[in-house]
Amino acid sequence: MKNQLIFLSVISLFLLNACTTVPIVASTAPEESFIPIISVPPAPSTSISPILGISPAITSKSILKAADWSALHGWRDDDISLAWGAFLQSCVVLKNQSLWQEICTEAMSMEQPDNKMLREFFESRLTPYQVLNLDGNEDGLITGYYEPLLKGSRKPSSQFPYPVYRAPDELLTIDLSEIYPELKGMRLRGRLQGRKVLPYYSRSEIENPASNSVKSLQGYELLWVENAVELFFLQIQGSGRVKLENGDIIKIGYSEQNGHPYRSIGKILIGRGELAPEKASMQGIKEWGFRNPNRLNELLQQNPSYVFFRELPAGLSGPLGALGVPLTAGRSLAIDPVAIPQGAPIFLATTWPNSHKQLRRLMMAQDTGGAIKGGVRADFFWGFGPEAANQAGKMKQIGKIWVLMPNDYIPKSEN
Repeated sequence: MKNQLIFLSVISLFLLNACTTVPIVASTAPEESFIPIISVPPAPSTSISPILGISPAITSKSILKAADWSALHGWRDDDISLAWGAFLQSCVVLKNQSLWQEICTEAMSMEQPDNKMLREFFESRLTPYQVLNLDGNEDGLITGYYEPLLKGSRKPSSQFPYPVYRAPDELLTIDLSEIYPELKGMRLRGRLQGRKVLPYYSRSEIENPASNSVKSLQGYELLWVENAVELFFLQIQGSGRVKLENGDIIKIGYSEQNGHPYRSIGKILIGRGELAPEKASMQGIKEWGFRNPNRLNELLQQNPSYVFFRELPAGLSGPLGALGVPLTAGRSLAIDPVAIPQGAPIFLATTWPNSHKQLRRLMMAQDTGGAIKGGVRADFFWGFGPEAANQAGKMKQIGKIWVLMPNDYIPKSEN
């Protein structure tokens, strides 16, 4: 009986508060910045492909339309050997799926393939599907994210007053697809109070010293860092490194999220007239914080979403993405897993940050993000270091996406 009451409470909470897609890596740092002015082409036809005779599939988030390799402009100019390691990382997971098993087994057995061999491998075994938005538009937003470095400590002090929390035991995470398959990728988060399931604490509650949430999080401090703004953007990036006073580097990654929706503080500053749209990048928001220290907490708490972390093994080649494999700088992409199959190779056609210079390359769909919603929407992983931070912070470009699927894949429309 108790389990039934909890279940009913969970469903009630779901109906009242809605759900969020699992935000393994939260939305990227560039909240608002330069967007190249690109005219929107007429909505492409969703009729049967004249080249391959494959009907397009319409899902709840996207349209997948079969294409010919010749449609992927720039495909033959990319050094796809630079993406091969990332593809093999995807295969660690994909090989367990019947659709990918044969392809990944073959890929993992290849010894030192050159660029020509790899191109022939992909072209002979995979079929490109252009990803369209539900309105038929082929253009979408491409942003960037990176792995930041913060200064921190294992113990709190006046220099390191801001806690990085691990996920508390009282945080409930319920995968609704286990009850309703049509809700794949949707999770409900909350906490129990007696026999009631309530929303988990928001950012403002977690960061308020007088809140009950602070007491409930005592003992869950993973690390302490020196800067509130850097901690906020660490949560947006979803992973990072913390340098301790003795020089040791601790890698941390996403563990859980409080279930509240992500809200862009860049858009808030634009709406208040305090930042021009072209200045509302990660760098611009940090500069605003330095100029307005007394108003900073109020601004940060306008975003109720809060991310919890876990310590990662030191030997990882990169931060762990939603797929569960290390990300590869410049070759890993965060996507909406409801719109694009997770782990699949992606051909991305966009431009470099704040530029019209073409950026066309093979990527891997290895991550997700709290603000990455819809078909043609992706977050480009730039890696670690100042240059990665600079590129990620200013990237907000228009782009096109093709997902590369095994030849025997048959896209099916959702009813």
